[in-house]
Amino acid sequence: MKHYDVFGVGNALVDILVMTDDMFIKNLGWNKGIMTLVDSETQGNVLTALADKKKELRSGGSAANTMIALANSGGTGTYTGKVSEDTYGEFYKKDMEAAGILFEVQPVKEGHTGTCVILTTPDAERTMLTHLGISSTLQKSDIDLERLKASKFSYVEGYLWDGPSTKDACLLTMEESKKSGVKVAFTYSDPFCVNRSREDFIRLTKDYCDVVFCNADEAKALANTNSKEDAIKFISSLCPNVFMTDSENGAFVGETGSIRHVSGFPAEKLLDTTGAGDCFSAGVLYGLTHGYSLERSAKWGNYVASRIVQEIGPRLVVRLLGRQDEILGAA
Repeated sequence: MKHYDVFGVGNALVDILVMTDDMFIKNLGWNKGIMTLVDSETQGNVLTALADKKKELRSGGSAANTMIALANSGGTGTYTGKVSEDTYGEFYKKDMEAAGILFEVQPVKEGHTGTCVILTTPDAERTMLTHLGISSTLQKSDIDLERLKASKFSYVEGYLWDGPSTKDACLLTMEESKKSGVKVAFTYSDPFCVNRSREDFIRLTKDYCDVVFCNADEAKALANTNSKEDAIKFISSLCPNVFMTDSENGAFVGETGSIRHVSGFPAEKLLDTTGAGDCFSAGVLYGLTHGYSLERSAKWGNYVASRIVQEIGPRLVVRLLGRQDEILGAA
């Protein structure tokens, strides 16, 4: 059995990337800059309205973006998500494996592979319209326990907490990780996930997590405070290692209650914020699985995130494998 740095679990979604403008989003009545769950008919109507726009496809989903960026840094991983035996499902598997991540979940014949239309405006904000499709049927039997046990970390996305079967898959992954000595990393994913499941997220953080990833808004939602400093202190009282991103201000690291700031890297040309948090998590996970300190791991996470916001979509074009010492220095 091959060993892996990270065993990722999340929604398997094909991202459909489209550049548009504020007026288009306003005319459709969507809230700019957030993710909204929609049905297939609604998403189809949006795509029809975008018929004359150039579109790009990527295998995606929040945790999948992290796994792909992990491989780009030189890490190894296997990913668990649900797809259908349709064109998008075939594309997803091929695209994930071309990016360096093992994806061997058995596809299903019924239903459609999940898709996410990502509308990016000139200010680099992205508005996501997500149809989960068959991804929402991920269940415990899809979790390969042998591959999980052969990994250093499991990494679970908070978006999975919205459905009963995906919730069960989350819990199984975390429970089996703890039994096997595999460290558990959990990302809160989005403030709306935190607001809907705040008490559950607090319990998961306290009972299972070795590492938590969040941004300042998610942290404040969990801690029920307007202070980002108080928020990370609260989460750090629940979990030994916390990484909180703070946009262009870099990130904060919480280690058993001790809070440190780690400066970021300037982005020369801000094009698209899609996947910035996911890529930060990837950089940190690479560091943690390769002997880096918490601060150096966060520094590498900041760098990977600074590169993705200069690309369109959540996939890095530049290869980062082997460049850590060059970029961060040997210290």
